[in-house]
Amino acid sequence: MARKKFDIPEMYQSPVIRTVKEATKVMDPMKKDLEPTKLDFGPVQFYIPRFFGFCYGVENAIDIAYRTVAENPDKNIYLLSEMIHNPTVNEDLQKRGVQFLFDTDGTERIPISSLSSDDIVIVPAFGTTLEIQEELKEVGIDPYQYNTTCPFVEKVWKRGKQLGKKDYSLVVHGKHRHEETRATFSHSADHSATVVVLNPEEAQILADIMVGDRPLSDFEKYFGHKATEGFDPIEDMKRFGVINQTTMLATETQEVMDILKEAAIKRFGESDIINHFADTSDTLCYATNENQSATIALSETDADLAIVVGGYNSSNTMHLVEILEHQFPTYHVRDASELKSPKKIHHFDQWKKEILETENWIPEKDGPLKVALTSGASCPDVLVDEVLLEILKYFGGSKSVQEVIAPYENPEALEKA
Repeated sequence: MARKKFDIPEMYQSPVIRTVKEATKVMDPMKKDLEPTKLDFGPVQFYIPRFFGFCYGVENAIDIAYRTVAENPDKNIYLLSEMIHNPTVNEDLQKRGVQFLFDTDGTERIPISSLSSDDIVIVPAFGTTLEIQEELKEVGIDPYQYNTTCPFVEKVWKRGKQLGKKDYSLVVHGKHRHEETRATFSHSADHSATVVVLNPEEAQILADIMVGDRPLSDFEKYFGHKATEGFDPIEDMKRFGVINQTTMLATETQEVMDILKEAAIKRFGESDIINHFADTSDTLCYATNENQSATIALSETDADLAIVVGGYNSSNTMHLVEILEHQFPTYHVRDASELKSPKKIHHFDQWKKEILETENWIPEKDGPLKVALTSGASCPDVLVDEVLLEILKYFGGSKSVQEVIAPYENPEALEKA
């Protein structure tokens, strides 16, 4: 897909991170080098990954949404739900008069039936369900006129439809309550028997049911609430493919595929597997792959701690945290306001589903503090800048930002050096 130029509001631009990103594009145009960039401020050093922040789908959604607001000052403008999972972006759109029709969990805020054909409804980057599309059409609103659905989400739907035409069932690797997975499930269920699995553990349960190592009753227990009506794990898993919520861990999606493929081989034999299991690895989102690969490289540095900036309901951000927290203390913050002082930080714990307060989060040590710093795909780079600048305030004698990023403002010279 050709890289389109998007119009991103100036307030989301960042002098520090943008400069580093532009430099790495020049020095590594083929995207082969995953080694993080080290910004050395003296008493504190930051490791910046090769890929992170706004992806194609998010930039596309922001471009369309802000342009729609600017071009329609006298109209009621609604978003189906959060456009992306970043509070800064969503709160700014609300300040500009945009209203949300649904909460992220699908709870209705404003009935679609109360809208008129003169109103504007923006479909978020996650896409939406066929049922909601029909509701919009019933009140005279075209759901595709202001559609910011990520092209890579639509690619998953298209692949699923292709499989449906060949009588394949679909397994969706995703979080069944997430907006994207609800949309993907709706589109898939229109043509195929469909079931959602959360992780490799659930995939193994489904695989065991397929081959008779678990009772059929376990299907209803684990999957009855997230499968199409009447889904038969014996009959419907004779021919199937795996598609995914694009923000899931790519390595986990591959593991889910491998587990279910092995079950199909056990049941039908390897020589005939092509008629029972569809290879759908081509649907994995390139941006998710790049960001997660770059985060793995970030986890291999000698950082003392990691900070991941992003919304607390952002699935892709939480997976970056999951990668890093195995290596060093990792703090998921929505923005710089969560850094209360060198002694105290507020951060989200995705396992406890709560915001924690940690004291003495910056370790006392000889030599410079080394911080791995990244963000989710829906996080503006400017928020990463602000976290970096806040940490610099804690250290006297730091080099200036201008001094540290100066070499990156002329990447051709940096590359030759």
